[in-house]
Amino acid sequence: MKIRVGMGFDVHELEAGRNFYLGGMPLPDAPKGAVGHSDADVLIHAICDALLGAANLRDIGFHFSNTDDRWKNMDSTFFLKEVTRLVHEKGWRIGNVDCTICLEKPKVNPHIPAMKKILAPLMDITEDDVSIKATTNEKLGYVGREEGVCAYAVALIQKA
Repeated sequence: MKIRVGMGFDVHELEAGRNFYLGGMPLPDAPKGAVGHSDADVLIHAICDALLGAANLRDIGFHFSNTDDRWKNMDSTFFLKEVTRLVHEKGWRIGNVDCTICLEKPKVNPHIPAMKKILAPLMDITEDDVSIKATTNEKLGYVGREEGVCAYAVALIQKA
């Protein structure tokens, strides 16, 4: 069986008065929201980069440029669906994704089950194949100062 692994990372600035989207859903209790060209969902963007990297399809910015008005305020679940389609077109299937979100506030853990329900079908995998973890930055750096949010993702794909 042929397998490949890809790694993704994304970061966005946080700003008061903005909606905060993470894992394909709004977080209603967020004091700040991420700033970006699309909905700035760092988790989905990191997953997209991991999948694109594993399939040797470049990165999310290559496919969905932040200078292209078509993607302005776009729901990032659209990007993940398209990335899944691209991966499938190259003859690969997604095995699993493992993700870590770095954020001080709000607490992410209560929302992880709902995120998995949203993300799994977009990738044609089961919820058990989507691992999402959350951590703070122990008040260090831009994440610790609540200036930004970042996410890491690793994806395994296998030849169909």
